[in-house]
Amino acid sequence: MTENESEGLKLDAQKAGARVGLTSDEIIINGGHPLKGRIEVRGAKNLAPKAMVAALLGKTTSVLRNVPNVSDIRVVAGLLALHGVQITRGTDPGEWRLDPSNVEQAHHADIDAHAGSSRIPILFCGPLLHRLGEAFIPDLGGCRIGDRPIDFHLEALRKFGAVVEKLPSGISLTAPNGLHGANIELPYPSVGATEQVLLTSVLAKGQTELRNAAIEPEIIDLICILQKMGAIITVEPNRVIFIEGVEELRGYDHRALFDRNEAASWASAALATRGDVFVGGAQQEEMMTFLNVFRKVGGDFEVHDDGIRFWHPGGDLKPVTIETDVHPGFMTDWQQPLVVALTQAVGESTIHETVYENRFGFTDALNQMGANIHVYKDGLQDDARRVKRREFEQAAVISGSTALTGAEIKVPDLRGGFSYLIAGLTAEGQTKVTNLGIISRGYENFIEKLRQLGADFVYEG
Repeated sequence: MTENESEGLKLDAQKAGARVGLTSDEIIINGGHPLKGRIEVRGAKNLAPKAMVAALLGKTTSVLRNVPNVSDIRVVAGLLALHGVQITRGTDPGEWRLDPSNVEQAHHADIDAHAGSSRIPILFCGPLLHRLGEAFIPDLGGCRIGDRPIDFHLEALRKFGAVVEKLPSGISLTAPNGLHGANIELPYPSVGATEQVLLTSVLAKGQTELRNAAIEPEIIDLICILQKMGAIITVEPNRVIFIEGVEELRGYDHRALFDRNEAASWASAALATRGDVFVGGAQQEEMMTFLNVFRKVGGDFEVHDDGIRFWHPGGDLKPVTIETDVHPGFMTDWQQPLVVALTQAVGESTIHETVYENRFGFTDALNQMGANIHVYKDGLQDDARRVKRREFEQAAVISGSTALTGAEIKVPDLRGGFSYLIAGLTAEGQTKVTNLGIISRGYENFIEKLRQLGADFVYEG
């Protein structure tokens, strides 16, 4: 990568970061038309950036395939370039080559300028402590759907031997005596904290035992990547993971698993608009929990070797009760797009949100469009529940079916933003959706995909 190419990556990352929450992009949707056709989903937004960070641990070049063109990827690429990683695009679409042979410490101000829109920088800590003996993370950004405390991360890093110092500009970490294995039990099976432990433990001296770990498909895919690099990781029953530290790791060659969140979002769009959408690249195993609920609501699907077809078979949609939970439960990222479809179901649906405490803020705009959604900020008691009640959980009751009408709405967060697109596509009349930059964090080329599915809209970006 030439100096000009490196600077281009850094500039692109800054632009991607600035766009999230600070964009004038808007779309005007003429609703009431079913989505029909085929779109493709690539690698998971919840895996690919973390896989790119893992490349810091290797002594040779890593190749990541099936990388989505989303702003989170550009932010991480810019941060890696700041730290001296040489990044080039491969010949195949979505192929990235990452050479970490000349890793160096970046200036704090540069890190802050690039990372303001992403929480990924905290995952740089373990790899940079191994490579450089120090790391810095700025204040973390991301979607405002509830507190995302980094205490789990920092406490785990301390147990590995890191010294954590909180500064006005962020958090500085050092490892004067190196990093060693640790026994860690997470108070909650946090995906991010599990990733932190994995990325830190693989080169730490000795054995690490992680209890109450997240076991999402993206976590397992990250473990597969680390094993390709030379790591020794054992996944035991009951959310226990053992990691034996090794002396060094090499680069990997890996194809990222598909984005199940994007696939579920397009499936929900097909259901809400009474459409028929083939999601190329989607796979059944990682979506089984969603597929069960999709069928209960009244949607239908066909599993093919190259993807899954989702459609509305006609008739009335049915109400359901959903409890979000960590994998293998119903993902919190799935509920927001599905809520729009549930406004078209006949009867009363209830969603218990147990993962984030502020994920129903997007429903205000849906009520403005004609939905009948009541949010209970302290949750609801339900004796039939299977997921353990959490102190901060909320619940939403959706009464339907209700006709939606067009309105002017502003994207609040990633999944809520895509839900607004679905609402606009479902509603009668014209809907104007602004602040689209947030959606680009997790949905690749979503404007072009809407065109492919026959949506009627005007985009101004």
